[in-house]
Amino acid sequence: MIRNLNQNESTKTLASNYIGNLSYIYRGRPYVVPITYFFDDQNMVIIGYSEEGHKIRAMRQNENVALGVSEVDSVNSWNSVLAHGTFKELSGSHAKAQLHIFSLGVKDLIIDQEHRKLDFISEFSSKIYKDDLPIVFQIKVDEITGKMRHN
Repeated sequence: MIRNLNQNESTKTLASNYIGNLSYIYRGRPYVVPITYFFDDQNMVIIGYSEEGHKIRAMRQNENVALGVSEVDSVNSWNSVLAHGTFKELSGSHAKAQLHIFSLGVKDLIIDQEHRKLDFISEFSSKIYKDDLPIVFQIKVDEITGKMRHN
């Protein structure tokens, strides 16, 4: 049976994962890329970071984005959530503080779900920044919808 997830179920799915598919528009075309994220459910923001590149340029031009997250056990057992929101680039001490929240949040999810110990952000994210802070951003979530199928 397929049914809509309620707001609480959708929020829980978004909060209990850390890899999703970021959707954005660039030059009139849709793009979808996987990202590591942390969902701050207290403030209803998705926190992420990246180096300067295609997706950052695209989100600066069109701040309307979406993040899709799926939990798939089988063709008959899955949850899927889509969060729509607005991109906001962060800077200075606020960016550093949000990157710290991101790092601790993702680390806790991995420890809890995968039962392995992590010490550094480089153990779960491939982007290593030696000299400069990466571009840290938030997606202010306006709407979360979801569906599930479980037989």
